[in-house]
Amino acid sequence: MYSGTFLAIIAVVAISYKPPEHFDAAASSIEVRQSATQLSDVSIDDIIATSVAANVAQTANLPITNNIANLTQSLVAERVLAQNDANVVEKPQVLNINENRREIKNHKVAKGDTIKSIAEQYQVSAQTVKWANNITGDSVSVGQKLKILPVDGVLYTAQSGDSIDSIAKKYNANKDQLALFNDLEIDGVKQGQQLVIPSGTLPEEERPGYVEPVQTNNYNATNGGISGSYGGGWGSGNTLSTSGGNRYAAGNCTWYAYERRAKLGRPVGGMWGNASTWASYAAAAGYKVNGTPAVGAVMQNGGGWYGHVAIVEAVDPGKSVTISEMNAYRFGGGYNRIGNGKISWGEAVSGMYRYIH
Repeated sequence: MYSGTFLAIIAVVAISYKPPEHFDAAASSIEVRQSATQLSDVSIDDIIATSVAANVAQTANLPITNNIANLTQSLVAERVLAQNDANVVEKPQVLNINENRREIKNHKVAKGDTIKSIAEQYQVSAQTVKWANNITGDSVSVGQKLKILPVDGVLYTAQSGDSIDSIAKKYNANKDQLALFNDLEIDGVKQGQQLVIPSGTLPEEERPGYVEPVQTNNYNATNGGISGSYGGGWGSGNTLSTSGGNRYAAGNCTWYAYERRAKLGRPVGGMWGNASTWASYAAAAGYKVNGTPAVGAVMQNGGGWYGHVAIVEAVDPGKSVTISEMNAYRFGGGYNRIGNGKISWGEAVSGMYRYIH
């Protein structure tokens, strides 16, 4: 019996066993794939045969019991690995990355260059060029040196305490793309490191030209009166003047909202159409648009064909929101006249308004 068992085990080992080979950590991906193909050749019959042999060897208390048991474990592991692509380790190609497409290039503005033409030359958006170079308008000067990102997104210098997750969250980006594009997988983020954040979006307070809004309370918001010295001496309800870039009809809500935001240092587009389309144009231009009121935000509602826009002047969470507006009559305003007053918190967050930040 012992002789027969021994011969059976030897036969199994001879047929199925392949001695472990040393695997060089620097093996190419081709070698890894070949190894994976070999693993897929492990059959259920091989595993059953070695399992039976291991049981017989253990029952007979043969010296090679452990060897056969190890062989069984190896075959099982190989079978599992062959069914799992995880044994082929490759860097996931979230982006088509190569060295030439990861460089931040320098561009010296030549005669005839515009933000648009430069962006088209390097196949990025005009907004990306502006953000990377802190440009507020659309003009550039001959000889001006610009940083050009390899992809659309944000240029960021890492600060103390930054992590891949925190940066991705702050700039609304994919953390895997961020890590891969900047080779952060091993060492992580280092303070002072300049990073390209693919498809990232600058928060409003970090955008070129941003000025923190100042809450204005020097007008009578309780009786619906017209501001005599609105916004710290900016002008009265009937003596406003049109600034450059304002293409809206004077005296309307859109014209006023444009002027008020310009005064706050938070300009909006000059060609966003009627108030009913402002939220859509703002979102397309990269502004944050949501249902949360905040000081300085444009409050917009569809309101049919024309819609209406106003400016949030103060927020008292849970109680009320103070707004200023033009060409509306509920707070004593009207055509070319500023009205200001409070709406309830319930109305402000009811979903009927969108806020452009």
